Amino acid sequence: MPRSCDNPPNRFREAHIEWEGEAPPADLRVHEEHTKSALSENKSPDVGFRWSVNPYRGCFHGCAYCYARPTHPYLGFGAGTDFERQIVVKVNIVDRLRARLRRKSWKQELIAFSGNTDCYQPIEAHYQLTRHCLETCAEYQTPVTIITKGKLVRRDIDVLQTVHRKSACRVALSIPFANDDHARAIEPFASPPSKRFETLRMLSDAGIDTAVAVAPIIPGLNDDQIPAILKRARDAGASSASKILLRLPLEVGPVFSARLAEAFPLRHAKIMSAVRDMRRGQQSDAGFGARMVGQGPRWAMIEKLFSLHCDRLGLEYPDGEAAEPAPRREPAQGHQLPLLF
Repeated sequence: MPRSCDNPPNRFREAHIEWEGEAPPADLRVHEEHTKSALSENKSPDVGFRWSVNPYRGCFHGCAYCYARPTHPYLGFGAGTDFERQIVVKVNIVDRLRARLRRKSWKQELIAFSGNTDCYQPIEAHYQLTRHCLETCAEYQTPVTIITKGKLVRRDIDVLQTVHRKSACRVALSIPFANDDHARAIEPFASPPSKRFETLRMLSDAGIDTAVAVAPIIPGLNDDQIPAILKRARDAGASSASKILLRLPLEVGPVFSARLAEAFPLRHAKIMSAVRDMRRGQQSDAGFGARMVGQGPRWAMIEKLFSLHCDRLGLEYPDGEAAEPAPRREPAQGHQLPLLF
């Protein structure tokens, strides 16, 4: 029987992480670094934001399909278990963000949180970098959009309300599964869907604009769960929805395929074949950030299913695939926010 990780704080360690929920695995390693810039600029035309903040590299959630996995080898780590257990923390990111936002040249453009790895993964409970970055955005009246799988976002309702009041704010919960067991097999350490729906309700009740991202859609595994996800999200107060078809660039392909074969061996071959059929015979474009629009009759049926249920429920949604939704409310300064749809 494996032994649990349950140690008292090490008095010789500068930082002790208070973990939310289960104890962290013994092989978790945290690497602190000082970043040169807080903002990452996106120039891809199919992603609906220009600026993003990513306090962490690597993600403890361990989602098998995560498109950010191929970024980890740039740091000298692997894209598999290293991505989930070798977490890099940008300890000075709040100071860098403040320095950027105080410039006269800053035009209070939309900033997306979790453009790469989840800003509310469990380690945020200790470092609170996302919270302090949001406080900085509120101070400089900068609108934000957040996409996360972490229920920890509910901790920051007070800050999100301030951002919403001073500029604009939208929080999207990524919920590709309605079934907690299915989610655990593919997203082993993320908050279960039931907790994400609960978080949507708490945020909505607090006056925060909320959305659901059915991302990724995995044909043959979770496409039949789309109606239930949309219904539960609407019942929880979400006003819009978006979707993205699974893409498996570079190292993501073998990681996802291995996890799928282990969890759903009887579905593995059909699911992988369906993904290729919807991606012009490929699993993804070259490059970790590439995004191809789905095609073929099955994808057309999925799009129809998605749009019909969004219409029935009164959820706003973009045509085709979309990045995380952006706030739509006009900020106090009077300039119009860009739309990520």
